[in-house]
Amino acid sequence: MKALFMNSQKPLLKILVTTLLVIWVVGLTHGQSLGTKPSLAIISIDTKGIDQNPDLVRNILQLEVEKTNKYNVMDRYDIADILKKEDKEFTECFGKTCLVAKGKQLGVDKMLSGSVELFGKKIVVTLRLIDVKRGETEKVEAKEYLNLPEELQKMIRISVNELLDIPNDENLVNLLVEYDSPISSPRTTLRLNGPRIGIAYTSGETGERLQASKTEGGYEMFPVISQFGYQWETQYLSAGNFQALIEFVGLVGGLESGNFVPSLSILNGFRSNKSGWEIAVGPSFKLVKYASGYFDNNGDWNLKKDWNEDLGSNPYEIIDQLDSRGDVTLSTNLVIALGKTFKSGYLNIPVNIYVVPNKKGTIIGTSVGFNISKQRR
Repeated sequence: MKALFMNSQKPLLKILVTTLLVIWVVGLTHGQSLGTKPSLAIISIDTKGIDQNPDLVRNILQLEVEKTNKYNVMDRYDIADILKKEDKEFTECFGKTCLVAKGKQLGVDKMLSGSVELFGKKIVVTLRLIDVKRGETEKVEAKEYLNLPEELQKMIRISVNELLDIPNDENLVNLLVEYDSPISSPRTTLRLNGPRIGIAYTSGETGERLQASKTEGGYEMFPVISQFGYQWETQYLSAGNFQALIEFVGLVGGLESGNFVPSLSILNGFRSNKSGWEIAVGPSFKLVKYASGYFDNNGDWNLKKDWNEDLGSNPYEIIDQLDSRGDVTLSTNLVIALGKTFKSGYLNIPVNIYVVPNKKGTIIGTSVGFNISKQRR
């Protein structure tokens, strides 16, 4: 009985071992097939009308292809070692026949070449994938982009993904391809949020009131005052190298004279991200003290409440005037500003001059700020 049981188990054991062996062989073969990627070489790419040289563009293209993990990309130094022996001008190889010949010499499955050219206001990236064994062009990808040379790597990334059937980021494509889209590439957008310091000079009657003694309702301030604050801005329209934005500038002035004069300006501006020039116009709001009073025959300023009623009615014209003894009032004015941003590496240094016209005293000032460029990814 025992021998019969053992004999019945042998076929089952044999089947089990055979099945496991087949599974192992299939798994090993499948794993090897997954780990084997076609080989590819990039020896040349043509450039016309752009600042970047062909070698740099070729390196960018190789980097983006390597990031896809679709091919075993041949190292550029290995390519040079093999091809320079027979052809020192191998980087001028752009035609299919030449690429196929070089591909066979390198022993790769695919060759990738193409061009990056400026046509009018567009950058055109063209990529060609060559099958070396068949000697045929496998696929061609051509795409037009906005004229934003500083975004060339992203353009090449999009084109490589299109060539290799890899989905692209829709937002990134829209930023670089859509000509009518009212948005700009993040890397070309200049953002100048940051601290501000400056000085301002006030002329006319207002300037005289600021310098007058406090017994006369003045502020005993210097004719030129310091200002400290911060600028916030928000972009509402941008295309190419230009953007329209709203700026909020909060300042505090007069501290050197022991005074605290807060102000807020809301400016509608237009800026060139490329040159850094900008112009802005908008209202300014300031908290100041005003009092009702009059100028007597000697030209001296007096408060309305100081008139002696025993002398009868006040014959002088009653007006509202800047006065440190008065009540806090919200004052509004128009600000016209012009500025330019200077760059030093990642540091932005915006310099502005502005004018606040007023019939009682025009304010002329300048401010400077700084911030560090931050690129959105």
